[in-house]
Amino acid sequence: MFPYTPSYPGFTVQRGGNMPVVRRKVTLLCMTLNIFFCLLMAISWSLRSDKSSSQKIRIPSTRFWRKLVPSKSFWNREQQYLDIIHNTNVNFVFSVSNPVTVLPDWLNDTGPTETCEPDYRVPIQISDYNSLPQRLRDFLLHMRCRTYPLLINQPYLCREKPFLLLVVKSMVPHFDRRQAIRETWGRAGMVANQTVATVFLLGNTIPLDHHPDLQRMLLHEETLHKDLLQWDYRDSFFNLTVKEVLFLEWFNQNCTQAKFVLKGDDDVFVNTLRIIEFLGNLSDSRARELFIGDVISNAGPHRNHKLKYFIPESFFEGKYPPYAGGGGYLYSGELASQLYSASQQVALFPIDDVYTGMCLKKLGVVPVKHPGFRTFGIEKKHRDNPCVYRSLMLVHSLTPQEMLSVWPWIIHPELDCQ
Repeated sequence: MFPYTPSYPGFTVQRGGNMPVVRRKVTLLCMTLNIFFCLLMAISWSLRSDKSSSQKIRIPSTRFWRKLVPSKSFWNREQQYLDIIHNTNVNFVFSVSNPVTVLPDWLNDTGPTETCEPDYRVPIQISDYNSLPQRLRDFLLHMRCRTYPLLINQPYLCREKPFLLLVVKSMVPHFDRRQAIRETWGRAGMVANQTVATVFLLGNTIPLDHHPDLQRMLLHEETLHKDLLQWDYRDSFFNLTVKEVLFLEWFNQNCTQAKFVLKGDDDVFVNTLRIIEFLGNLSDSRARELFIGDVISNAGPHRNHKLKYFIPESFFEGKYPPYAGGGGYLYSGELASQLYSASQQVALFPIDDVYTGMCLKKLGVVPVKHPGFRTFGIEKKHRDNPCVYRSLMLVHSLTPQEMLSVWPWIIHPELDCQ
């Protein structure tokens, strides 16, 4: 029955034997493994289903957003308007002449005008407009305008890439103050081995403010010194904010090479040498983010209409952000460019220092208080002490005669203040 099988010593032929037993064991092992993998997959699928179900989008039964409610105060409504049209999270394109998005009814009568003529929409939008001080009413009529002709320009002022740009807010009649600054702390050129440039910011004078016509004298001054910027708008206290935004625009177009900017009034005294020394010791990161001055925090508007800084509730509600008050502050050129962008998204405010604080808040920058800035002056008993001025950066306020008297003390090499 079986083929011939040779027989060798030690060789035993087994037929049938244990083969069926081995097959049964292998089959049982495979079945066990299949059951194990099936259970594992079932558990995994169950866990995944629980996780995905917990991440399902839940549709709320009630409205979960807050409807934009118009503020009762005029400036706050203007800011709400700007927040809407500059909101990058809203997918629309807006232009004044052709709005793609339908704005709320209360915003349809808001926004810039085509010209800088008085905006007579404003008086009917502020309930107590006629009872406000004249200076505030004048500001409100032109509050939505930011574009004025540049009468005197200095497009090449920063071609030497100044380390420090001294920016002085002045007025046309203040010839003596500007000249005193040029002869003292505002002298342009090489100072302490750094390039310094100086520029004076001016508006225009009008007969209504009882100023004589000094434009021809101003043009002669510009020919001599080449350090004036003048725009054709009414120069007044509440229009200092206009001067601020116009300078930021000019800086963004003509002077981004400047590494630092010192902004001050024309009645402050600046220790230029001390400032350059301070700036030279800054790290790169601190230099880029620099904004220092005599910072005021937790302040709010004055409601007494007899005060110079009176701001009524019909115009503004809320607290002021931290801001550098008084006569001046120091900041980086890089931040100046950012301030220009922020200023386009902040409604004009009649107090320029507060407005700058609002722009800083828009950028998420907090101004830093520095003891070297004395914008509220120094004690009378110390006003004749040269060592006090040498240790400070900026003091407000000094007359032209006092500037010419103090400056020689500051630069005197033999002055001993130990």
